[in-house]
Amino acid sequence: MCRATVPATESQVVASVQETLDRRGSMAHAPVSLAVPDAVALGIAGFFVSSTDSGRLLERFFRGGDVDSAALLEAVAFEQGYASAEQHSALHCLAGWVRARVHDRDAA
Repeated sequence: MCRATVPATESQVVASVQETLDRRGSMAHAPVSLAVPDAVALGIAGFFVSSTDSGRLLERFFRGGDVDSAALLEAVAFEQGYASAEQHSALHCLAGWVRARVHDRDAA
């Protein structure tokens, strides 16, 4: 699912999340393919590694880059319930990344 092996840095994640949200917000109907890069998706997951079930799933994704997409979306939704506004935005972008990869897989 994820082709990156090295996560983006915190500053790269912040810049990419902002750019992606700005680009999506400027379009009436943004395509599902407009998502953060793979390395940024890994970087976002790394922010939410914890001892909770969702945190452990995000850690598996962060370390190995491959988890079930439905489970990843569930973990993102759970974490959004406890996230700050900035964290919520990053998780929103991670969910968009998952949907873009599912879309790519289903289109192939």
